[in-house]
Amino acid sequence: MDARACFYLLLPFLVLLARGAGAATLSFTSKCPYTVWPGTLTGGGGGQLSSTGFELATGATFSINDVPDTWTAGRVWGRTGCATDASGKFVCATADCGSGQVSCNGAGAIPPATLAEFTLKAPGSGENSIYDVSLVDGFNLPLSITPQGSGSGCTTTSCAANVNSVCPSELAVKGSDGSIVACKSACLALNQPQYCCTGAYNMPATCPPTNYSKIFKDQCPQAYSYAYDDTSSTFNCTGGASYLITFCP
Repeated sequence: MDARACFYLLLPFLVLLARGAGAATLSFTSKCPYTVWPGTLTGGGGGQLSSTGFELATGATFSINDVPDTWTAGRVWGRTGCATDASGKFVCATADCGSGQVSCNGAGAIPPATLAEFTLKAPGSGENSIYDVSLVDGFNLPLSITPQGSGSGCTTTSCAANVNSVCPSELAVKGSDGSIVACKSACLALNQPQYCCTGAYNMPATCPPTNYSKIFKDQCPQAYSYAYDDTSSTFNCTGGASYLITFCP
């Protein structure tokens, strides 16, 4: 067999290697009228993705192509109002990760922050990937998750409303101009067991929705509004290896 024939025989395997065996893709786009700085985090001590933070202007797109298809405790969020201060430190008005850089480098979002959460399972494993939009840590901007790829047939979930527009004053975070830029969870703002689902409230039967969590749920019915809001907020996908995260869908 000559060299050219060997090359064409090996080509499919070379393409698979270049893409990264067992890899999923996270794609990002922003429809917000302002720049967003997404951050990513692998929880539970797992290895971080190749990009843990980047800038995303209005209408821009970005992809991370080497996400493990067994990515566990994965989180994505969008930071807003970011700039480099006089000391050279990168800081954000909402959802800052505190790294002082555009990359979060293993640091998570400082609440309040709208979160996209993932637990991925490899196609063919017989297990479903799980994903959700969470407002358990509060809200800072709208986002959606859309599974993509041939045959995924999985449901988009989103928090498309601007919760800041109905945020009660006791939960509101205000920017330098006095406008509401984020909305805290009742747990973060008031630190009481009935809002945090702790102590005697540490199970679904004893931690029902509250008037505060209902504000979030009314605006974003598909999103987690508090810790035990599983029934209407967790989504499953079989075989989906690509997910599009849209800010301000």
